[in-house]
Amino acid sequence: MSFDVCIFDLNGTVLSDEQKYGKAFNKVLNLFDVKTKEKIPHTRGIGVKENWPFLLKKFKVKTEIDVSELARLTQEEYVKLIPEVSLKKGFERFVLQIRGKNIKTALATSNSGKIVRMIFENFDIEKYFDCVTTGDEVIKKKPDPMVFILTAEKLGVERESCLVIEDSKAGIEAAKVSGMKSVGMAYDEKHADTLKKADIVVYDFDGISFDMISELFGDSV
Repeated sequence: MSFDVCIFDLNGTVLSDEQKYGKAFNKVLNLFDVKTKEKIPHTRGIGVKENWPFLLKKFKVKTEIDVSELARLTQEEYVKLIPEVSLKKGFERFVLQIRGKNIKTALATSNSGKIVRMIFENFDIEKYFDCVTTGDEVIKKKPDPMVFILTAEKLGVERESCLVIEDSKAGIEAAKVSGMKSVGMAYDEKHADTLKKADIVVYDFDGISFDMISELFGDSV
């Protein structure tokens, strides 16, 4: 099977921003007098709204505020931090390299279309994607594979010809279930250990190349 499509996650993968989301979640938790030393109290990759039932249970928070409202407040806090967000090191070099090899590229995220549009307004990266799939388009979020399967369907390609680049355990699991190969994007060794089911684990895009990915698919390089 050839390498035809590279599917990128957004937060923590294309963007160096997972700790910004951690700050946003902690800011909302502070409303309930919850003080945590965890820089990332949430579970990566599963969606903002989907995190709140777990966080309320984890920190024993009693509230009548709906999880949708808690998600809205979290996104509001994240938006304030977008000016502090940067692209992951080497992203533009890597995406231009693979697009130069006629590989299609896509963005598949559990985040909302609204947040994706804001990111596109702040970073000139929309031009790098042939297809964008957001959490608004699927019923189930990662680790369910729906967002990746839908992306492959949009592009009219076989799942087995797709590579997923993800920073979350949930995303790597979703890629595996969908039959896609994967690269785990870690930010330290402890995080890398959670991504060990990926075919390759790196710390930024300078750690991967077209030739390395082609070898995963058995293509000659």
